[in-house]
Amino acid sequence: MLLSCASVLIRSVSVSFNVYVTSRVGAEGMGILTLLGSVYGFAITLATSGINLAVVRLISASYKEDISGRASKKSYTCTGKIIKNAISYSLIFSLAASFILYISAYNIGTLLLNDIRTVRSLKILSLTLTPISVCSVLNGYFCAVRRVYKNVIVQISEQAVKIGTVSVLLVLIAPRGLEYACIAVICGGSVAEASSLIIMSLMFLYDRKRHRVNDVKSVAEGVKGNVITDTCGHIYFKDVFSLAFPIAVGAYVRSALSTIEHLAIPWGLKQSGKSSAAALASYGILHGMVFPILLFPSAVLNAFSSLLVPELSSAQAMGNKKRICYIVSRVMAMTLLFATGVSGIFISFSYELGSFLYGSTEAAEYIRLLSPLIPLMYLDGAVDTMLKGLGEQMYTMRVNISDSIISVILILTLLPLMGIDGYVAVIFITELLNTSLSIIHLLNITGVSVPLTKW
Repeated sequence: MLLSCASVLIRSVSVSFNVYVTSRVGAEGMGILTLLGSVYGFAITLATSGINLAVVRLISASYKEDISGRASKKSYTCTGKIIKNAISYSLIFSLAASFILYISAYNIGTLLLNDIRTVRSLKILSLTLTPISVCSVLNGYFCAVRRVYKNVIVQISEQAVKIGTVSVLLVLIAPRGLEYACIAVICGGSVAEASSLIIMSLMFLYDRKRHRVNDVKSVAEGVKGNVITDTCGHIYFKDVFSLAFPIAVGAYVRSALSTIEHLAIPWGLKQSGKSSAAALASYGILHGMVFPILLFPSAVLNAFSSLLVPELSSAQAMGNKKRICYIVSRVMAMTLLFATGVSGIFISFSYELGSFLYGSTEAAEYIRLLSPLIPLMYLDGAVDTMLKGLGEQMYTMRVNISDSIISVILILTLLPLMGIDGYVAVIFITELLNTSLSIIHLLNITGVSVPLTKW
Protein backbone atom coordinates (compact mmCIF):
# COMPACT_ATOMS: atom_id res chain seq x y z
CA MET A 1 0.00 0.00 0.00
CA LEU A 2 2.91 2.36 0.72
CA LEU A 3 4.35 1.74 -2.74
CA SER A 4 0.92 2.10 -4.37
CA CYS A 5 0.14 5.39 -2.64
CA ALA A 6 3.56 6.79 -3.47
CA SER A 7 3.33 5.60 -7.07
CA VAL A 8 -0.14 7.10 -7.55
CA LEU A 9 0.95 10.37 -5.94
CA ILE A 10 4.09 10.70 -8.04
CA ARG A 11 2.32 9.76 -11.26
CA SER A 12 -0.62 12.07 -10.52
CA VAL A 13 1.75 14.98 -10.04
CA SER A 14 3.72 13.95 -13.12
CA VAL A 15 0.66 13.71 -15.38
CA SER A 16 -0.76 16.99 -14.06
CA PHE A 17 2.54 18.75 -14.63
CA ASN A 18 2.78 17.15 -18.07
CA VAL A 19 -0.54 18.82 -18.93
CA TYR A 20 0.91 22.19 -17.88
CA VAL A 21 4.10 21.65 -19.90
CA THR A 22 2.01 20.68 -22.95
CA SER A 23 0.08 23.94 -22.67
CA ARG A 24 3.39 25.85 -22.75
CA VAL A 25 5.33 23.98 -25.44
CA GLY A 26 2.47 22.63 -27.59
CA ALA A 27 2.14 19.35 -29.46
CA GLU A 28 5.25 19.98 -31.58
CA GLY A 29 7.28 20.73 -28.46
CA MET A 30 6.07 17.50 -26.85
CA GLY A 31 7.17 15.68 -29.98
CA ILE A 32 10.68 17.15 -29.67
CA LEU A 33 10.84 16.28 -25.96
CA THR A 34 9.69 12.71 -26.66
CA LEU A 35 12.34 12.32 -29.36
CA LEU A 36 14.96 13.60 -26.94
CA GLY A 37 13.65 11.13 -24.39
CA SER A 38 14.17 8.20 -26.74
CA VAL A 39 17.85 9.06 -27.22
CA TYR A 40 18.23 9.90 -23.54
CA GLY A 41 16.76 6.53 -22.56
CA PHE A 42 19.45 4.70 -24.50
CA ALA A 43 22.14 6.92 -22.96
CA ILE A 44 20.84 6.11 -19.47
CA THR A 45 20.96 2.40 -20.30
CA LEU A 46 24.63 2.81 -21.24
CA ALA A 47 25.35 4.88 -18.14
CA THR A 48 23.77 2.46 -15.66
CA SER A 49 24.68 -0.78 -17.51
CA GLY A 50 22.77 -3.15 -15.22
CA ILE A 51 24.36 -1.88 -12.00
CA ASN A 52 21.11 -1.54 -10.03
CA LEU A 53 20.18 -5.23 -10.24
CA ALA A 54 23.78 -6.27 -9.58
CA VAL A 55 23.88 -4.22 -6.36
CA VAL A 56 20.55 -5.64 -5.20
CA ARG A 57 21.72 -9.22 -5.75
CA LEU A 58 25.18 -8.82 -4.21
CA ILE A 59 24.04 -6.97 -1.10
CA SER A 60 20.98 -9.18 -0.56
CA ALA A 61 23.29 -12.20 -0.54
CA SER A 62 25.59 -10.84 2.17
CA TYR A 63 23.64 -8.38 4.30
CA LYS A 64 22.64 -9.31 7.84
CA GLU A 65 21.08 -7.35 10.71
CA ASP A 66 20.73 -8.06 14.42
CA ILE A 67 17.45 -7.63 16.30
CA SER A 68 18.25 -3.96 16.93
CA GLY A 69 18.24 -3.34 13.17
CA ARG A 70 21.97 -2.81 12.78
CA ALA A 71 24.36 -4.58 10.46
CA SER A 72 27.00 -6.96 11.74
CA LYS A 73 30.58 -5.80 11.34
CA LYS A 74 31.22 -8.29 8.53
CA SER A 75 28.02 -7.32 6.70
CA TYR A 76 28.86 -3.65 7.11
CA THR A 77 32.35 -4.14 5.67
CA CYS A 78 31.09 -6.33 2.83
CA THR A 79 28.37 -3.86 1.86
CA GLY A 80 30.95 -1.06 1.82
CA LYS A 81 33.15 -3.03 -0.58
CA ILE A 82 30.20 -3.72 -2.89
CA ILE A 83 29.11 -0.09 -2.94
CA LYS A 84 32.66 1.15 -3.53
CA ASN A 85 33.18 -1.14 -6.53
CA ALA A 86 29.68 -0.51 -7.84
CA ILE A 87 30.23 3.26 -7.78
CA SER A 88 33.55 2.78 -9.60
CA TYR A 89 31.68 0.73 -12.23
CA SER A 90 28.94 3.35 -12.54
CA LEU A 91 31.46 6.20 -12.89
CA ILE A 92 33.35 4.42 -15.69
CA PHE A 93 30.23 3.70 -17.73
CA SER A 94 28.38 6.94 -16.98
CA LEU A 95 31.33 9.23 -17.74
CA ALA A 96 31.93 7.35 -21.00
CA ALA A 97 28.23 7.62 -21.93
CA SER A 98 28.22 11.31 -20.98
CA PHE A 99 31.29 12.03 -23.13
CA ILE A 100 29.87 10.15 -26.13
CA LEU A 101 26.51 11.91 -25.92
CA TYR A 102 28.11 15.36 -25.52
CA ILE A 103 30.49 15.12 -28.47
CA SER A 104 27.84 13.40 -30.63
CA ALA A 105 25.05 15.84 -29.78
CA TYR A 106 25.32 17.80 -33.05
CA ASN A 107 25.36 14.71 -35.26
CA ILE A 108 22.52 13.06 -33.33
CA GLY A 109 20.41 16.23 -33.44
CA THR A 110 20.94 17.01 -37.11
CA LEU A 111 21.29 13.55 -38.66
CA LEU A 112 19.13 11.26 -36.46
CA LEU A 113 16.54 13.63 -35.03
CA ASN A 114 16.66 15.97 -38.04
CA ASP A 115 16.16 19.00 -35.81
CA ILE A 116 18.94 21.44 -34.91
CA ARG A 117 16.84 22.62 -31.95
CA THR A 118 17.65 19.40 -30.07
CA VAL A 119 21.45 19.83 -29.98
CA ARG A 120 21.70 22.08 -26.92
CA SER A 121 19.23 19.94 -25.00
CA LEU A 122 21.25 16.79 -25.76
CA LYS A 123 24.40 18.43 -24.40
CA ILE A 124 22.60 19.40 -21.20
CA LEU A 125 21.20 15.87 -20.84
CA SER A 126 24.71 14.40 -21.12
CA LEU A 127 25.64 16.11 -17.84
CA THR A 128 22.94 14.20 -15.91
CA LEU A 129 24.10 10.67 -16.73
CA THR A 130 26.65 10.37 -13.93
CA PRO A 131 24.24 11.50 -11.15
CA ILE A 132 21.63 9.06 -12.48
CA SER A 133 24.10 6.16 -12.54
CA VAL A 134 25.37 6.77 -8.99
CA CYS A 135 21.78 7.16 -7.76
CA SER A 136 21.04 3.78 -9.36
CA VAL A 137 23.72 2.22 -7.15
CA LEU A 138 22.33 3.79 -3.98
CA ASN A 139 18.78 2.91 -5.00
CA GLY A 140 19.87 -0.73 -5.28
CA TYR A 141 21.38 -0.55 -1.81
CA PHE A 142 18.14 0.68 -0.20
CA CYS A 143 16.15 -1.99 -2.03
CA ALA A 144 18.55 -4.74 -0.90
CA VAL A 145 18.44 -3.73 2.78
CA ARG A 146 14.61 -3.44 2.68
CA ARG A 147 14.39 0.31 3.19
CA VAL A 148 12.66 1.24 -0.07
CA TYR A 149 10.75 4.07 1.62
CA LYS A 150 13.93 6.12 1.32
CA ASN A 151 13.82 5.73 -2.46
CA VAL A 152 10.24 6.98 -2.35
CA ILE A 153 11.32 10.06 -0.39
CA VAL A 154 13.98 10.81 -3.02
CA GLN A 155 11.48 10.39 -5.87
CA ILE A 156 9.00 12.79 -4.28
CA SER A 157 11.77 15.32 -3.59
CA GLU A 158 12.98 15.04 -7.18
CA GLN A 159 9.49 15.72 -8.53
CA ALA A 160 9.13 18.78 -6.31
CA VAL A 161 12.48 20.23 -7.44
CA LYS A 162 11.71 19.47 -11.09
CA ILE A 163 8.29 21.13 -11.03
CA GLY A 164 9.60 24.23 -9.29
CA THR A 165 12.65 24.63 -11.52
CA VAL A 166 10.87 23.92 -14.81
CA SER A 167 8.02 26.29 -13.93
CA VAL A 168 10.44 29.15 -13.23
CA LEU A 169 12.52 28.49 -16.35
CA LEU A 170 9.44 28.27 -18.59
CA VAL A 171 8.45 31.74 -17.45
CA LEU A 172 11.98 33.15 -17.88
CA ILE A 173 13.22 31.67 -21.16
CA ALA A 174 10.32 29.91 -22.94
CA PRO A 175 9.12 33.17 -24.61
CA ARG A 176 12.35 33.14 -26.66
CA GLY A 177 11.08 30.24 -28.77
CA LEU A 178 10.28 26.54 -28.88
CA GLU A 179 13.93 25.50 -28.57
CA TYR A 180 14.30 27.46 -25.36
CA ALA A 181 11.01 26.09 -24.01
CA CYS A 182 12.43 22.58 -24.44
CA ILE A 183 15.71 23.66 -22.85
CA ALA A 184 13.74 24.95 -19.85
CA VAL A 185 12.16 21.51 -19.36
CA ILE A 186 15.50 19.72 -19.84
CA CYS A 187 17.36 22.05 -17.46
CA GLY A 188 14.68 21.61 -14.80
CA GLY A 189 15.02 17.85 -15.03
CA SER A 190 18.81 18.12 -14.82
CA VAL A 191 18.66 20.20 -11.64
CA ALA A 192 16.26 17.63 -10.18
CA GLU A 193 18.68 14.78 -10.95
CA ALA A 194 21.51 16.65 -9.23
CA SER A 195 19.33 17.25 -6.18
CA SER A 196 18.42 13.56 -6.08
CA LEU A 197 22.09 12.60 -5.95
CA ILE A 198 22.74 14.99 -3.07
CA ILE A 199 19.68 13.85 -1.07
CA MET A 200 20.28 10.16 -1.70
CA SER A 201 23.98 10.43 -0.82
CA LEU A 202 23.18 12.12 2.49
CA MET A 203 20.54 9.48 3.28
CA PHE A 204 23.00 6.71 2.40
CA LEU A 205 25.72 8.12 4.68
CA TYR A 206 23.24 8.53 7.52
CA ASP A 207 21.88 5.01 6.96
CA ARG A 208 25.37 3.51 7.06
CA LYS A 209 26.16 5.32 10.29
CA ARG A 210 22.86 4.43 11.94
CA HIS A 211 22.94 0.70 11.13
CA ARG A 212 26.58 0.02 11.94
CA VAL A 213 27.53 -2.39 14.74
CA ASN A 214 31.11 -2.57 15.91
CA ASP A 215 30.58 -5.49 18.26
CA VAL A 216 30.08 -8.59 16.12
CA LYS A 217 28.75 -10.49 19.18
CA SER A 218 25.49 -8.57 18.92
CA VAL A 219 24.66 -10.64 15.86
CA ALA A 220 24.12 -13.65 18.06
CA GLU A 221 21.10 -11.95 19.65
CA GLY A 222 19.05 -12.57 16.56
CA VAL A 223 19.07 -12.17 12.81
CA LYS A 224 16.52 -10.86 10.34
CA GLY A 225 16.36 -10.21 6.61
CA ASN A 226 17.45 -12.16 3.55
CA VAL A 227 20.66 -13.85 4.68
CA ILE A 228 22.83 -16.26 2.73
CA THR A 229 26.09 -15.81 4.60
CA ASP A 230 27.68 -13.54 7.14
CA THR A 231 30.99 -13.57 5.34
CA CYS A 232 31.63 -11.86 2.06
CA GLY A 233 35.22 -12.82 1.44
CA HIS A 234 36.84 -10.53 -1.14
CA ILE A 235 34.58 -8.42 -3.30
CA TYR A 236 36.48 -7.16 -6.33
CA PHE A 237 35.51 -4.90 -9.21
CA LYS A 238 35.42 -7.94 -11.48
CA ASP A 239 32.67 -9.49 -9.30
CA VAL A 240 30.48 -6.47 -9.84
CA PHE A 241 31.35 -6.33 -13.54
CA SER A 242 30.69 -10.05 -14.16
CA LEU A 243 27.19 -9.72 -12.71
CA ALA A 244 26.19 -6.33 -14.09
CA PHE A 245 27.58 -6.39 -17.62
CA PRO A 246 25.72 -9.48 -18.95
CA ILE A 247 22.49 -7.83 -17.77
CA ALA A 248 23.57 -4.64 -19.51
CA VAL A 249 24.17 -6.29 -22.90
CA GLY A 250 20.54 -7.39 -23.21
CA ALA A 251 19.40 -3.95 -22.07
CA TYR A 252 21.61 -2.31 -24.74
CA VAL A 253 19.93 -4.28 -27.52
CA ARG A 254 16.42 -3.65 -26.22
CA SER A 255 17.04 0.06 -25.64
CA ALA A 256 18.74 0.56 -29.01
CA LEU A 257 15.81 -1.04 -30.82
CA SER A 258 13.37 1.07 -28.83
CA THR A 259 15.28 4.23 -29.79
CA ILE A 260 15.30 3.23 -33.46
CA GLU A 261 11.56 2.57 -33.24
CA HIS A 262 10.86 6.05 -31.84
CA LEU A 263 13.12 7.75 -34.37
CA ALA A 264 11.38 5.90 -37.22
CA ILE A 265 7.92 7.18 -36.28
CA PRO A 266 8.39 10.87 -37.27
CA TRP A 267 10.29 9.72 -40.37
CA GLY A 268 7.42 7.47 -41.43
CA LEU A 269 4.87 10.21 -40.80
CA LYS A 270 6.84 12.65 -42.98
CA GLN A 271 7.03 10.01 -45.71
CA SER A 272 3.24 9.81 -45.64
CA GLY A 273 3.03 13.48 -46.64
CA LYS A 274 3.03 15.32 -43.32
CA SER A 275 5.27 18.31 -42.78
CA SER A 276 8.05 18.03 -40.20
CA ALA A 277 6.10 20.13 -37.69
CA ALA A 278 2.89 18.13 -38.23
CA ALA A 279 4.76 14.82 -37.87
CA LEU A 280 6.32 15.94 -34.58
CA ALA A 281 2.93 17.17 -33.38
CA SER A 282 1.20 13.83 -34.08
CA TYR A 283 4.06 11.93 -32.45
CA GLY A 284 3.97 14.25 -29.45
CA ILE A 285 0.21 13.83 -29.02
CA LEU A 286 0.48 10.04 -28.94
CA HIS A 287 3.57 9.53 -26.81
CA GLY A 288 3.66 12.77 -24.85
CA MET A 289 -0.05 13.19 -24.12
CA VAL A 290 -2.15 10.06 -24.75
CA PHE A 291 0.04 7.23 -23.38
CA PRO A 292 0.75 8.93 -20.02
CA ILE A 293 -3.02 9.13 -19.48
CA LEU A 294 -3.74 5.55 -20.57
CA LEU A 295 -0.97 4.15 -18.35
CA PHE A 296 -1.70 6.34 -15.33
CA PRO A 297 -4.04 3.86 -13.52
CA SER A 298 -1.46 1.08 -13.91
CA ALA A 299 0.52 2.75 -11.09
CA VAL A 300 -1.61 0.76 -8.64
CA LEU A 301 -0.95 -2.55 -10.40
CA ASN A 302 2.77 -1.90 -10.85
CA ALA A 303 3.30 -1.39 -7.12
CA PHE A 304 1.67 -4.71 -6.26
CA SER A 305 3.25 -6.51 -9.22
CA SER A 306 6.76 -5.59 -8.07
CA LEU A 307 6.14 -7.54 -4.85
CA LEU A 308 5.22 -10.67 -6.81
CA VAL A 309 8.86 -11.36 -7.73
CA PRO A 310 10.05 -12.46 -4.25
CA GLU A 311 6.69 -14.16 -3.57
CA LEU A 312 6.87 -16.35 -6.67
CA SER A 313 10.61 -16.94 -6.28
CA SER A 314 10.05 -18.22 -2.75
CA ALA A 315 7.20 -20.50 -3.81
CA GLN A 316 9.28 -21.89 -6.66
CA ALA A 317 12.26 -22.54 -4.37
CA MET A 318 10.01 -24.53 -2.03
CA GLY A 319 8.44 -26.43 -4.94
CA ASN A 320 5.00 -25.13 -3.97
CA LYS A 321 3.32 -25.46 -7.37
CA LYS A 322 -0.16 -25.04 -5.88
CA ARG A 323 0.81 -21.66 -4.45
CA ILE A 324 2.26 -20.55 -7.80
CA CYS A 325 -0.90 -21.56 -9.67
CA TYR A 326 -3.08 -19.73 -7.16
CA ILE A 327 -1.04 -16.51 -7.45
CA VAL A 328 -0.96 -16.61 -11.27
CA SER A 329 -4.68 -17.27 -11.57
CA ARG A 330 -5.55 -14.62 -9.00
CA VAL A 331 -3.34 -11.96 -10.58
CA MET A 332 -4.67 -12.66 -14.07
CA ALA A 333 -8.28 -12.38 -12.92
CA MET A 334 -7.81 -9.22 -10.84
CA THR A 335 -5.71 -7.49 -13.49
CA LEU A 336 -8.32 -8.17 -16.17
CA LEU A 337 -11.11 -6.98 -13.89
CA PHE A 338 -9.30 -3.74 -13.05
CA ALA A 339 -8.06 -3.08 -16.59
CA THR A 340 -11.44 -3.74 -18.22
CA GLY A 341 -13.07 -1.21 -15.88
CA VAL A 342 -10.39 1.37 -16.65
CA SER A 343 -10.76 0.69 -20.38
CA GLY A 344 -14.52 1.26 -20.17
CA ILE A 345 -14.04 4.57 -18.37
CA PHE A 346 -11.57 5.84 -20.95
CA ILE A 347 -13.76 4.75 -23.88
CA SER A 348 -16.83 6.42 -22.37
CA PHE A 349 -15.13 9.67 -21.37
CA SER A 350 -12.35 9.99 -23.96
CA TYR A 351 -13.59 13.28 -25.42
CA GLU A 352 -14.17 14.80 -22.00
CA LEU A 353 -10.67 13.80 -20.87
CA GLY A 354 -8.98 15.02 -24.05
CA SER A 355 -10.81 18.34 -23.96
CA PHE A 356 -10.36 18.93 -20.23
CA LEU A 357 -6.70 17.93 -19.98
CA TYR A 358 -5.29 19.11 -23.29
CA GLY A 359 -8.05 20.99 -25.12
CA SER A 360 -7.38 18.64 -28.04
CA THR A 361 -9.97 16.65 -29.98
CA GLU A 362 -7.14 14.74 -31.69
CA ALA A 363 -5.81 13.56 -28.33
CA ALA A 364 -9.35 12.57 -27.33
CA GLU A 365 -9.75 10.52 -30.50
CA TYR A 366 -6.54 8.58 -29.85
CA ILE A 367 -7.56 7.96 -26.23
CA ARG A 368 -10.78 6.38 -27.53
CA LEU A 369 -9.00 4.35 -30.23
CA LEU A 370 -6.33 2.93 -27.91
CA SER A 371 -8.49 2.36 -24.82
CA PRO A 372 -9.52 -1.20 -25.89
CA LEU A 373 -5.80 -2.11 -25.64
CA ILE A 374 -5.64 -1.28 -21.92
CA PRO A 375 -6.47 -4.83 -20.69
CA LEU A 376 -3.66 -6.20 -22.89
CA MET A 377 -1.15 -3.53 -21.83
CA TYR A 378 -1.85 -3.95 -18.12
CA LEU A 379 -1.92 -7.74 -18.36
CA ASP A 380 1.36 -7.76 -20.28
CA GLY A 381 3.06 -5.88 -17.44
CA ALA A 382 1.72 -8.24 -14.78
CA VAL A 383 2.63 -11.37 -16.77
CA ASP A 384 6.17 -10.13 -17.44
CA THR A 385 6.65 -9.51 -13.72
CA MET A 386 5.45 -13.02 -12.84
CA LEU A 387 7.77 -14.52 -15.44
CA LYS A 388 10.71 -12.67 -13.87
CA GLY A 389 9.67 -13.98 -10.46
CA LEU A 390 9.86 -17.50 -11.90
CA GLY A 391 13.33 -16.93 -13.35
CA GLU A 392 12.16 -16.45 -16.93
CA GLN A 393 13.63 -12.97 -17.48
CA MET A 394 15.64 -14.14 -20.48
CA TYR A 395 12.46 -15.29 -22.20
CA THR A 396 10.87 -11.92 -21.45
CA MET A 397 13.89 -10.16 -22.91
CA ARG A 398 13.75 -12.25 -26.09
CA VAL A 399 10.05 -11.49 -26.54
CA ASN A 400 10.61 -7.76 -25.99
CA ILE A 401 13.51 -7.67 -28.45
CA SER A 402 11.44 -9.55 -31.04
CA ASP A 403 8.59 -7.13 -30.40
CA SER A 404 10.87 -4.14 -31.07
CA ILE A 405 12.25 -5.67 -34.29
CA ILE A 406 8.72 -6.33 -35.59
CA SER A 407 7.67 -2.80 -34.56
CA VAL A 408 10.50 -1.21 -36.51
CA ILE A 409 9.72 -3.28 -39.63
CA LEU A 410 6.00 -2.47 -39.47
CA ILE A 411 6.64 1.22 -38.82
CA LEU A 412 8.92 1.48 -41.85
CA THR A 413 6.33 -0.38 -43.95
CA LEU A 414 2.95 0.93 -42.80
CA LEU A 415 3.54 4.54 -41.77
CA PRO A 416 4.58 5.84 -45.22
CA LEU A 417 1.40 4.26 -46.63
CA MET A 418 -1.16 4.92 -43.88
CA GLY A 419 0.29 7.75 -41.79
CA ILE A 420 -0.67 7.90 -38.12
CA ASP A 421 -3.38 5.25 -38.62
CA GLY A 422 -0.61 2.87 -39.60
CA TYR A 423 1.12 3.50 -36.29
CA VAL A 424 -2.07 2.78 -34.37
CA ALA A 425 -2.27 -0.53 -36.28
CA VAL A 426 1.37 -1.28 -35.34
CA ILE A 427 0.59 -0.72 -31.67
CA PHE A 428 -2.35 -3.14 -31.80
CA ILE A 429 -0.42 -5.84 -33.67
CA THR A 430 2.70 -5.78 -31.51
CA GLU A 431 0.84 -5.51 -28.20
CA LEU A 432 -1.37 -8.48 -29.09
CA LEU A 433 1.66 -10.55 -30.18
CA ASN A 434 3.79 -9.65 -27.14
CA THR A 435 1.07 -10.30 -24.59
CA SER A 436 -0.05 -13.55 -26.23
CA LEU A 437 3.46 -15.02 -26.29
CA SER A 438 4.04 -14.08 -22.64
CA ILE A 439 0.71 -15.52 -21.45
CA ILE A 440 1.16 -18.78 -23.36
CA HIS A 441 4.65 -19.26 -21.89
CA LEU A 442 3.46 -18.45 -18.36
CA LEU A 443 0.61 -20.96 -18.61
CA ASN A 444 2.94 -23.62 -20.02
CA ILE A 445 5.58 -23.38 -17.28
CA THR A 446 3.06 -23.16 -14.43
CA GLY A 447 0.44 -25.59 -15.72
CA VAL A 448 -2.35 -23.18 -14.79
CA SER A 449 -5.69 -24.09 -16.36
CA VAL A 450 -7.68 -21.29 -18.01
CA PRO A 451 -11.03 -20.66 -16.27
CA LEU A 452 -12.59 -18.73 -19.14
CA THR A 453 -15.77 -17.84 -17.26
CA LYS A 454 -13.77 -16.38 -14.37
CA TRP A 455 -11.22 -14.52 -16.49
